[in-house]
Amino acid sequence: MATNASLKTPTDLKSNAAKTVAEALNGILADSFALYLKTKNFHWHVSGPHFRDYHLMLDEQATEILGTTDDIAERVRKTGNTTLRSIGDIARHQTIKDNDDAFVAPEAMLAELREDNLKLIAALREAKDIVDDAKDNATSGILDDWTDQAEKRAWFLFESSRKA
Repeated sequence: MATNASLKTPTDLKSNAAKTVAEALNGILADSFALYLKTKNFHWHVSGPHFRDYHLMLDEQATEILGTTDDIAERVRKTGNTTLRSIGDIARHQTIKDNDDAFVAPEAMLAELREDNLKLIAALREAKDIVDDAKDNATSGILDDWTDQAEKRAWFLFESSRKA
């Protein structure tokens, strides 16, 4: 049986800094999975006169969010740490709340997802400070891209929810 030591990827980051970076990234990873699933839930259950537009937008956003998860997890591994392992592990780390309501009005869906993306942006900005302090330049640059993507999603959700 392999030990945790078997997973110690070599890194030039100091161990405390690398652990702090990993903790921040694992929180972002958990929130990304939670946001992905909520976005897909709303994609599957959206209704009303703007069904097609919202359905397609939410599917695009979910695909984008899911696309970041592997990169986030790989950054954790590259810092010599381990990442999330299960749905339970995600649940223990996520700060974005699930929505299990049987019905959510389309306007409420867009507003909730916008707020969740803004929450993710705040976590990304906080992580940026952490990785910059750790001198983790590679993660710092990628965080800029993830922040930009989340800002775009929040913007689209805001604009799509405006009344004519």
